[in-house]
Amino acid sequence: MQVQIPLTRDLVMIGGGHTHALVLRMWGMAPIPGVRLTLISPDPTAAYSGMLPGHVAGHYDRADLQIDLVQLARHAGARLILGRATGIDRAARRIRVPGRPDIAYDIASIDIGISSEMPGLPGFAEHAVPAKPLDAFADAWAAFVARVDDRRAEAAVTVIGAGVAGVELALAARHRLGPGAEVTLIERGSALSLIGGGARKALLGHLARQGISLLEQAEAVAVEPDAVRLIDGRRVRSAFTLGTAATRPQDWLEGTGLGLTEGFVTVGPTLQTESDPAIFAVGDIAHMGFAPRPKAGVYAVRQAPVLLHNLGVALTGTGTMHRYRPQRDYLKLISTGGRGAVADKWGLPLDGEWLWRWKDRIDRKFMAMFHDLPRMAPPPLPARVAAGVRDELGKGKPLCGGCGAKVGQADLRAALAGLPQPVRPDVVSGPGDDAAILTHGKGVQVLTTDHVRAFAEDPWLLTRITAIHALGDVWSMGARPQAALAQVILPRMSPALQERTLREIMAAAAETFGAEGADVVGGHTSLGAELTVGFTVTGLAAQRAVTQAGAKAGDWLILTKPLGTGVILAAEMAGAAPGAVVAGALRSMARPQGAAARLIAARAHAMTDVTGFGLAGHLMAMLDASGTAARLSLAHVPVLRGAAALAAEGHGSTLLPANRAVMARMFLSEGPRADLLFDPQTAGGLLAAVPPDGALDLVHRLRATGTAAAIIGEVTEGPPFLTVED
Repeated sequence: MQVQIPLTRDLVMIGGGHTHALVLRMWGMAPIPGVRLTLISPDPTAAYSGMLPGHVAGHYDRADLQIDLVQLARHAGARLILGRATGIDRAARRIRVPGRPDIAYDIASIDIGISSEMPGLPGFAEHAVPAKPLDAFADAWAAFVARVDDRRAEAAVTVIGAGVAGVELALAARHRLGPGAEVTLIERGSALSLIGGGARKALLGHLARQGISLLEQAEAVAVEPDAVRLIDGRRVRSAFTLGTAATRPQDWLEGTGLGLTEGFVTVGPTLQTESDPAIFAVGDIAHMGFAPRPKAGVYAVRQAPVLLHNLGVALTGTGTMHRYRPQRDYLKLISTGGRGAVADKWGLPLDGEWLWRWKDRIDRKFMAMFHDLPRMAPPPLPARVAAGVRDELGKGKPLCGGCGAKVGQADLRAALAGLPQPVRPDVVSGPGDDAAILTHGKGVQVLTTDHVRAFAEDPWLLTRITAIHALGDVWSMGARPQAALAQVILPRMSPALQERTLREIMAAAAETFGAEGADVVGGHTSLGAELTVGFTVTGLAAQRAVTQAGAKAGDWLILTKPLGTGVILAAEMAGAAPGAVVAGALRSMARPQGAAARLIAARAHAMTDVTGFGLAGHLMAMLDASGTAARLSLAHVPVLRGAAALAAEGHGSTLLPANRAVMARMFLSEGPRADLLFDPQTAGGLLAAVPPDGALDLVHRLRATGTAAAIIGEVTEGPPFLTVED
C-alpha cells in the first residue's frame, strides 16, 4: 500500500525571475516530498530579458520571450498566487499580499527583479516608461508602435541612459520604426562606460550609421508629454520616452529588517540573506556582498542550481550548503537593431551577423526549456488490476477538478429517479429547482449544498470560487444568502500546515459570504487524499423563490458570465493553457453575482445558474421545467479569451462527453465554439428568462455593475428543444 506523504514544510518563492523560473523547472523533475511549494507573482507570465531588444526590433513575437508561470507552476506542483508581495513579517514568518491573508513560510526566497523608474525626475512617472519591469515596458512599446503605424503618434523616441541596455534598446527602436524615426540617447556622463574599448567603438559606430543622436554629458531634468528637458535648457522632442539609467529595488524591502545595500538584499555565498538564514535572495534584487557584480542575467541563471541545492538543505535539514562563485567577467552579446550583434569580453572587438545568430541560438535554447517543459510519466500500474481499470485510465485525461468532476446529468437523474417526493408540507420541491425550498411564515428559505474538488493549489482562491459557486443556487432563486456551513477535506499535512491552510480557507469564506450579508456558522473538517472545499448555504426570499419552471414564449435569455472555464481548467491541468488565459478564467470565476442576481430576480420568469452540466444542459432543464423551447444565437454567447482556441486544439473537460447527451434534442452546427455550450462551468453565470420589454435596459444596468451580461437568445413555443443559430 502506497503511503501518502504528509506536507510538513512551506517553501515560498517571491517573484518569477529567471533564477526562480529555472528552480521551478528543476523542482518539477525532482520535487522534495513533504514540501508545499508556493510562487507569488503579480503576473501570470514573466519576460526573458535577453530577447527583449529583439522583440522591440520586431524579430520576436511577444510569446517568444514569455515564461509562462502558470504552466511552470503546474509542472512544479506549486500553487501560484497571482498577487504582489508588499512585506515580510519575519517574526511570524508570513508574507503580506494585499487582498488576501498573509502567506506563511518556513523557507522563503526573493527574486522580484528591479525597476528602472526614476521617481526623482519630474514628469517621469506621468510621461515616461521604465525599461524594467520588462512586461510593463513591452506592453507600452506595443501600444506606441500601434499608434505610430496608425499615424496617431510620431516616430520620435528618447532613451534616458546610454549604457548597454539603453544603446541596445535605442538601436532596436530605430530598426523597428524605420529610417524616418528620430531616436535620441541622453547620458549624463560618458556612453557605454562599463564595457571594453573595442565593443564601445563598434556600438558607437552603429549609433552613428543609424542616425541616432547621442547626447553625452547631458542631464535630463524633466520629462514632458512631448519632450525631455535638459539641464542646459534644451528640449529633446519625444513621443515615447524610455528610462534605462536607474536600477531601483522595490521600496517594501526596507520594512523587512533584512540587511540591505543601497536597497538591495545583501546575501552571502550560500545566497542566504546575511540577517536571516530562512530567507534567500537571488537575481538582480540580490547584492552579493561577498563578490559584488553588476546586475546581469547571467548571474541569475547560474545561481539556479546553487539555490535549488541550498533550498533542499534548508528544507530537509540534511546535507551541506553549496557556495555560489560568480565569474569575474562574462561574454556580452549586444544586439545592434538588425540581425547583428557586438561581443564584449576581454576587450575583443567582435561585430557581425554571425554573433546575432549565436545569440539567437543561445536565447532560443534557454526559452525552449520553458516552452517545452518535460512531461513526467505517471507511476506504472500494478501487473494485476480489476477489469476495466485500464480502459478508464486509457481515456487519456486526468480527472478534472471543479465542476468537471461532477457526475453526468443523465446518470444523476437516473440515480435520483427513485428518490421519494417530500411529504412534509413545509418542504417544497419543484422540477428543476436549484435548491430545496422550505416555507416559513410569509416567506421561504432555500437550502443548497455544493463542493469542489481542487483545481488549483491555492486554498484561499479555491475557497472563494467555491463559495461563489455554492451561492449561485441561492442567487438563482432570487434569495438573499443567510448562513453557510463549511465542509473541508485537507490532504495529509502537519498540524502547523493544517492551521495555515484552514486559516486561509476560513478567511476566504468569511470575506465572500460576509460581503453578501451571510454568516459562516461552522462546518466540518477531515483529512483525505486531496483538497476539497464545500458549503451548505441557506437563503431567504421575502415572498417567492424564482425557479426554473416559469420561462414563457417570447422571453429573452440573459447570461451573466462568459463560458469556457471547463476547457481552460482541463487544458491547464495538461500544461497547455496560456497563463494569461488561465488568469482570466480565475478572475471570472472569482467574481460574485449578488448584485446581478438582485437586479434580475425582480424581473425574471425563470432563472438558474450555469455550472457542471454546461449552458445547454442547464437551459434544457429550464425548458423541461417550463414546457417551452428556445433559440440561441451562438455569436452572441460570450466566451472567455482563449477558450475557443483550446477547444479547437482538442482540449475538453472529462465531463464534456456526458454533457453532450442533450444534443439529441438540439439542432446546431458542431465546432469548437459550439462545444463550449456543453462545457462544465465552475462558478458560472446566471441564466435568466426575462420579458423582452425592458430586457435591454436590464442588460445595461447589469453591465454598469461590472457584470458581463449578454442577451443570447429567446424562449419559443413548442416542446423542449434547443435550436442554435450561428
